Amino acid sequence: MTEQNSAVEQAQALFEFERYEQARAVLAQHLAENPDDRRAWIEIGHCHLKTEQPEQALHAADEALKLAPEGFFALILRARALTRIPGRSWRAAEPVLREAVRADPHHWYGYTMLADAVCRMSMVRYVQANGSRVPPPDERAHVFREAADLAAEALRLGPEEIYAHEIAHQIADFSLNTTLADQLDHAILRLDPTHTEALARQTQKAAEAPGVKAARAADLYATGLAAAPDSAEMQRGLDQATYRMLRGVRWPALLCVAFAGSGMDLFAVAGKVQRDLPLPLGQRLWYLVVATAIWVVGALLRYRRRRAGVQLNVRSLIRRRRWPRIVLAQAAWAMLCALLIAQIPWQERTLPQMLFWAGLAPTFATIWFDRKKTR
Repeated sequence: MTEQNSAVEQAQALFEFERYEQARAVLAQHLAENPDDRRAWIEIGHCHLKTEQPEQALHAADEALKLAPEGFFALILRARALTRIPGRSWRAAEPVLREAVRADPHHWYGYTMLADAVCRMSMVRYVQANGSRVPPPDERAHVFREAADLAAEALRLGPEEIYAHEIAHQIADFSLNTTLADQLDHAILRLDPTHTEALARQTQKAAEAPGVKAARAADLYATGLAAAPDSAEMQRGLDQATYRMLRGVRWPALLCVAFAGSGMDLFAVAGKVQRDLPLPLGQRLWYLVVATAIWVVGALLRYRRRRAGVQLNVRSLIRRRRWPRIVLAQAAWAMLCALLIAQIPWQERTLPQMLFWAGLAPTFATIWFDRKKTR
């Protein structure tokens, strides 16, 4: 192994371990002695990109291109550097990427980056030409046709490359081709079952399907987070589904209030004789049995059947957010009113009627008010 190759390979090893500063130092020393090493210029350019120095990366790409004007990897480096420099971006990178594809028409990466650039610039050109923000749905396929063709070629050349699938999905999403986007998500997850974005999209699709209840949605998001714990999108989805579950605990409380009122015959009904007060002790104790059954079936069993991640998120959401605490407080208040109505041996119905409306009306009203909190 020559000394020249040894220095570059040492830098590559440091790069793999994310020790970019050390890799750059090795390459800088090597290039001071061997300025004609095109491979070293490309490698140091990647180090500059990783350390947020796109101007130096562009300089390194230009030095490599002086040595080999049609070098594919030097052109790719130059394009990547241009996308990081304010004021240059994808507009300047597009012609460089077209040149890279001409230099190596059989490499999937060039087509993938070019598809990304063409997709972005197609949107920009449409807006500039038409003065509108985005193309209407019926024109999307035409606007992004070239980008879609380039992405298809990238997938043909690199069928196992995740980046090619990601860009193809982005273009399909912009083109409103939901069927193709869904197929690409499945392909991405086949290659990488923990791919954060694809997993989040598929989980959201399953959780928001018609007929999916809050508890089931929470389980789906918790399953997705187990595979991709850093997904902020799925955490938001889990929080929303968990809050929808918590909103439901007010219904058993309201049912208990209604049952307490009917048990006391709080309101006169034509043709029916109201029960004598106070109610017997046995009837008051029987109410506790029914109320317990309502809570066990309506809340406790649903909670116990959920995944551990959902149960932990319930507690976390109550600590983190104000509205979940309000929901639980409303349920507790309604239950307090119900117990006072049913357990105190009242002689008159006036005060129990006040407690009935105090427990029922405010809670029932806010059930509709806070629906927007689930979004």
